[in-house]
Parts: sequence; C-alpha cells; structure tokens
Amino acid sequence: MCRYSHTQKALQPIAFRQARPYLAAMDPVVFTKIARCVADASLDGSTEGEILACFGNALNEAGIPVTRAMLGADTLHPVLAGRIFIWHRDIPDVGLHEFGRSTTAEGDRKWRESPFYYLETSGESLFRFRLLGHNGDYPYPVLSELAQQGFTDYLVTMTRFGEKGVIGQLDSVYASWATTSDAGYTDAQLETLKALIPFAAAAVRGASVRRIADTLAETYLGRDAARRVLSGTIGRGDAERISAALWFSDLRGFTKLVDTVSPNLIVPLLNDYAGAAVSAIHAQGGEVLKFVGDGVLAIFRSNDHESASLRDACHAALLALRECRKNLREVRNRRANAGLPVTEMSVALHVGEALYGNFGGEDRLDFTVVGPAVNELSRISGLARSVEQPVIFSAAFRQAAGGLQEKAVSLGRYALRGVESPQELFTLDPILLRGV
Repeated sequence: MCRYSHTQKALQPIAFRQARPYLAAMDPVVFTKIARCVADASLDGSTEGEILACFGNALNEAGIPVTRAMLGADTLHPVLAGRIFIWHRDIPDVGLHEFGRSTTAEGDRKWRESPFYYLETSGESLFRFRLLGHNGDYPYPVLSELAQQGFTDYLVTMTRFGEKGVIGQLDSVYASWATTSDAGYTDAQLETLKALIPFAAAAVRGASVRRIADTLAETYLGRDAARRVLSGTIGRGDAERISAALWFSDLRGFTKLVDTVSPNLIVPLLNDYAGAAVSAIHAQGGEVLKFVGDGVLAIFRSNDHESASLRDACHAALLALRECRKNLREVRNRRANAGLPVTEMSVALHVGEALYGNFGGEDRLDFTVVGPAVNELSRISGLARSVEQPVIFSAAFRQAAGGLQEKAVSLGRYALRGVESPQELFTLDPILLRGV
C-alpha cells in the first residue's frame, strides 16, 4: 500500500518523513505560545480531548486553518483497546469513541483500508493528501468521504514513543488534521503544524498515562482504595478505623469442581460468578477489596459510627445480596444452556470496626481491612458450607440492620475459632430467600 499526492503525475507515491520544522514563516513568540498552551493544559491535568481542543483552537488563532482534528491512542485497560477524540472548530464539545479489544471483520477491513494502517505497518510518520482539485481515484475510502464534505487538505500523523516510553499498548499517538481552507495548507503552515504535533502528542501521552494509572489502581485495588493511594496514602501502616458492613462470598463445592472440570473452563467460571457479585456490590456503593481464590471480600462503609449510618450500610449490603442472587440466576441459566459447569455461591455478612489501609512488607503492600471483625467474618463464611446455607449473617449484622427480626431464621450458636464466646448465626427465611 502506498501514499499519493495529486501534485505528482499519475498518482505517483511519495514518501513523507519527519521534516525539519519550518519556523521562518511563524513568529517564534506565537510558536512558543502554542507549545505553552499545550504544556499548560497537560500540567493542569486536562484530558486528551481538552488538550486536543486547546491545540486546535491555538492553531487557528495562529493562522493555521485546522477545521477538524482526530486523535487516537491505544491504552492499557481490561476491556478497552483505545480511545479516539474528534475535535471540530465549529462544534464546542469534543467527541469520544472508545473501542474494545475484540474487532469485527468489518472493523478490521476499515482499519486496513485507512492511512493509519499504512503508517503503522510502513514505519512512516506522515501522510498528506491534497483533496482540492483532485479528479482521479482515491487510495483510501476516507479521502473520498472528506472530499464530499468539502475538505481541501488532509494530513495524517503518527508520533511513536521510544522503547522506554511505551506502556502496554500505548506506544504512539496517531492523528489527522483536515482543513476546509480554500487553498488547503500552505507549505509554511504544514511544516509548522508538523513541528508542533510532537508537543501535543507528548501532552496527550501524559494524560493517557494518568488515565491508565487511575484504571489500573481501580482495577486492582478498588475504587475508594485507588483514590486514596493515588492521593498519597501509600505509607506502610497508613490506615484509618472505619465502621462497615462486611461481605465475603465464595463458591460452594469449588474444590471438587476444580478436580472434575477441565482447567480451561475454570477461569471463565470464576469470571462469570465474580462478575455477578462485583457488579451488585458496586451498584450499591460497596467496595470490592480483594479476591481470595474463589472468594470476594467487600465492605459497605458507614459514613460515621452512628447506628443510623451503619444501618444504611447494612441495607446496602442486603440490596447488593438481592442483586447478586438475581445476577447468579442469569449466570447459571446462561451457562447451563451452553452446557458449561455451574455451581452455587454462599454469602456471609457481618458488621463491625476495622482498620482500613496499607498493610504488608516494605516493598509489597495490600490496601485492605484487618481486625477482629474481619477475622470473625472469615470464620462465619467457613460455617456457611457446613450449615449448607446460601446466606449466613451474624447477630451483630441482624441487630445493626434493623427490621430483620421477623425475616431472620436462627441457625443456632456456634463456636468460632479464635472468638471467645459462641456466636448466634442467622439466615433469611426460606420463603423470603427465594425472592432474594
């Protein structure tokens, strides 16, 4: 595949490489002002779209007539492959398109028929096509579309990062710069634009790295823990005492399942069941702190130590339980219909105070909860298997939640390892449980 220019005979291919900045036609003060605008936007923590808008507006103020700009970058994300931002001089809002890791045949075809694909595979950095006055065939479908929309000149750029600057799939910033100016881009405007693009790409990389840091922290630590860590709570032993409803769920019969099911079916099963719990917990404001094998540890924080606030936390946990069991029914039905293994989940609920923060070694920390209430939750969860109940909760949770007296069914008193006095445990009335 090659690039073309209508200024050469018979659409001869031309080779654009990184050109020397053409600054003679631009006041250095103006050039510096544009570069400074982009740098300030980056230092202020602006998003990729905001940086693109700042750059596009500054270019037009300096006399470089960019009508529409598109900027894209891959990312490091468990679901998304990358993001594309579209700025238009006459539209106030910057458009955002996020694309996933999986691609369709149609999407792959369009990608391979684009100038971006050529730049990626050829190692080139620039492609310019003058649409004004062109009468022949177009090497890429997008060029015909742009011509029909009244664009006169089109520049595509790919700014690659050095090896040490690559993070996951974020290894470059690709962009397009289209104009509807009657004369297209002059040589001076084009060279100045090419000289300024690396400034914008560096700023966009900084914004993308910040976004990646937020994503990774939330993915592996949880939303609240991520916010705390990124705001500076990273010291060993940095913790606060909180009051919360505590949740621990795990799969019943999972050990036996692992021994009898093909290993390649285990991870999808874990993802399906964990997803049912996590989405329900997040929907009610809970925080998933960690996965322990097939188990999920979560908290529903009380805003203070008052009983009313703790009751709200318990109610949030119960609403999450209802949503989780609804999700589980859908998961089991879908998997069973597909001939995939299914299992059941047990949920243990408790309430109490805990230390919430960083614990561990000097160079390996975990942001989680510790304390007697957490230990008791672990013991209660273990008993859920022996009493064969899908839901089990402590007397403390029953009392803190309020309104559970008539809905709770006592399972008796049990000695919990490491706990001085036997504890009465409860489940929900079987009739109510069927509706939960």
